[in-house]
Amino acid sequence: MSSEQTPQPPPAAPEAVSEKISIHDFSRIQLKVAVVVEAKLHPNADKLLVLQVDTGTEKKQIIAGIARHYTPDQLVGKKVVIVDNLAPALLRGEPSNGMILAASDGQGALTLVSPESPIGPGATVR
Repeated sequence: MSSEQTPQPPPAAPEAVSEKISIHDFSRIQLKVAVVVEAKLHPNADKLLVLQVDTGTEKKQIIAGIARHYTPDQLVGKKVVIVDNLAPALLRGEPSNGMILAASDGQGALTLVSPESPIGPGATVR
């Protein structure tokens, strides 16, 4: 056996999950309407924004990879849908306590999921 090791290819990008989930699985995800109260560029990443959102019962920080699609000024005051019970994560040194939902067409276009009619922060999305 040689002392040189064959370089390993990088791990493949995760594929979209296509397995079906039960209604019980889905019911564990807490989707809520939140209002973006503050937005700024992430100090250590070009694609990330640091958002402060109001969920109606608390304010929380969410890091979102949407800086190429939205400026901070476009987001302040905007109502968005978030995953409220996502486990906290540290993204490039900043804590993130949720996820903002967005739709992508696979061609580079991205839009945030947002309520169509006026509704307050904290409203449950089902």
